[in-house]
Amino acid sequence: MNKETNEKPLKKVCIICAKGTIEDVYATLVMANGAVMEGIEAKVFFTFFGLDAITRKQMKKIHTGTVGNPAMRMPGGLPFPSILGMLPGVEAGVSAMMKQQMDKLDIPPVDEFLEMITAGGGEIFACKLAMDMFKLEKEDLWEGCSGVLTIGDFYGHCGGENTQIIFT
Repeated sequence: MNKETNEKPLKKVCIICAKGTIEDVYATLVMANGAVMEGIEAKVFFTFFGLDAITRKQMKKIHTGTVGNPAMRMPGGLPFPSILGMLPGVEAGVSAMMKQQMDKLDIPPVDEFLEMITAGGGEIFACKLAMDMFKLEKEDLWEGCSGVLTIGDFYGHCGGENTQIIFT
């Protein structure tokens, strides 16, 4: 406990990833990995399109969302006109550029990041509702997935003092 502020240290983060773009998936992975590296318990729940991050057929195909992304920037920091994202090949090109930048920074691919998180004691879960919606089976998921849960079951893992639930 910090005696000056009466704050108690964070003990657990429960992160919900509902989007399957590079920027959303990697935000989730970076936060979960950072937590386990700091000795904080981490539980990650992938739902809806976020399931792509832990679905074996999709996890290497994650791309950048170019249409409707007001924060998208072109090289040099100029705003990216969203309409360009609709042109054939633009989304693939932007995604390739993002992946190149991530490679230069030695940011691991999704499966390697998941392995780092679980090796550090983090747990990865899939959403039962989304699995049913997309007709996925446990066998379709990355092998390190801890289980398929309802949101209620996931919330059961999120209890305890000094726990934060983060939605990405």
